[in-house]
Amino acid sequence: MIKRNEERDREVRERMRDGDGEVEIFHIFKKEELKGKARLLAHLTLRKNCSIGYHTHDNEEEVYYIVKGRGTVSEDGREYRVGPGDAVLTGGGAGHSIRNDEDEPLEVIAIILQYI
Repeated sequence: MIKRNEERDREVRERMRDGDGEVEIFHIFKKEELKGKARLLAHLTLRKNCSIGYHTHDNEEEVYYIVKGRGTVSEDGREYRVGPGDAVLTGGGAGHSIRNDEDEPLEVIAIILQYI
């Protein structure tokens, strides 16, 4: 299956997971299009001062792959600066958040994989 850029579904979420501002989501493939145990495969854009609030992942894991920009990831009480090429893996009951505190948009590929 090939999905063209213009075929992706766009969604904007306000205060995602009780975060700040808006998160623009382009669904690369939706859950029902995937045969595996993925529930999300999306390209996220967080503009300056926008964030995804702290949340946990039980019985699943989430990968953030930073495509463009810089931001801060909080994972179980510690903060980490991230930038292009960095990847974050959170799962098994652990929690995380991400925020863009820079002028340039923060672009992230997010994948949520459910445990079998």
